[in-house]
Amino acid sequence: MTHLKHSLLLALALVGTAAAEVSYEFVPDFIKPPPGQENLGNSHGEISCDSAGNFYVSVTDNKAGGLLVYGPDGAFKKVLPVPASLHGFVVRKDDGKEFIFAAVLNENRFIKCDLDGNVVLEIPKTAFPADKGALKLTNCDVAGNGDIYIVDGYGKSWIFVFDRAGKFKKVFGGPEQPWGFKNTHKIFIDTRFSPQRIVALDRGNNRILHLDLDGNILGTIASNPPRDPKKPAPITSETVRNPSSASFHGDLMCVAEIGGRVSVWDKENKLVAALGVNEKFTNTPGIEPAAWQQGTVTSPHGITFDNAGNILECEWNKWGRVLRWNKK
Repeated sequence: MTHLKHSLLLALALVGTAAAEVSYEFVPDFIKPPPGQENLGNSHGEISCDSAGNFYVSVTDNKAGGLLVYGPDGAFKKVLPVPASLHGFVVRKDDGKEFIFAAVLNENRFIKCDLDGNVVLEIPKTAFPADKGALKLTNCDVAGNGDIYIVDGYGKSWIFVFDRAGKFKKVFGGPEQPWGFKNTHKIFIDTRFSPQRIVALDRGNNRILHLDLDGNILGTIASNPPRDPKKPAPITSETVRNPSSASFHGDLMCVAEIGGRVSVWDKENKLVAALGVNEKFTNTPGIEPAAWQQGTVTSPHGITFDNAGNILECEWNKWGRVLRWNKK
């Protein structure tokens, strides 16, 4: 019995060594709907944070605009009059000023806006190569040199590269080898490394990859074989549950997994935290607010660290849902 107990404690210690370094606490009801609304609105999009700590949440059914803006304290501030199908967007600095870089899914174009929602650059559908099939643009990010990377994650998962002025440079990825992408839902520039890398959330293949900025595969961060998202696999360091979005802070990366989890990984690709795990209801927008459980996710779709390393995650949900975990 003593030997069994010792073995169990040792196993738990080995599993939890990295996880003990980072822990989080759920914060209930951090974000409220805008005044006069019962719900946020369909949150089939993304969430991001600016340098002042304000949060931007994209919604698809707000007549006033597609981005809800909240202060660092979670208080509603305003709606930005941008298109209502910003499936993926980031807030990034360019030449010392912050902008919103966004993929407009329903219009299959890219826009760059100031923080008031004024469009300062557009890459129209016609600027993309015509031989790559029907575009279904899902996300974008910006490299340190100003190059813009855009993925059509609901199309054939090509990654298109444009310069900071919106001129086409190249394309890679897609269903061709060696990538073999399938529903590469979102991509991000991983600034934890020098030179910078691309993180590809290859959701259809249930894996997260690192690529260099030219598209060469550097390695796998996490993967496991494709599976039924309604039957989540056990939590292990080798398991990822249909990754959908990511964000970076210090040496950490948080991932929104639409199969029912928020995960946190270190630079060595080790799982250091698993948050909001849902073993029952996942990957569906139809879970009504009455069925939500505090601190338990349903369909993680977008995610961001704030400036202090806290995590906010938005759900793929008809009514709109945002969850927050504070770093302890």
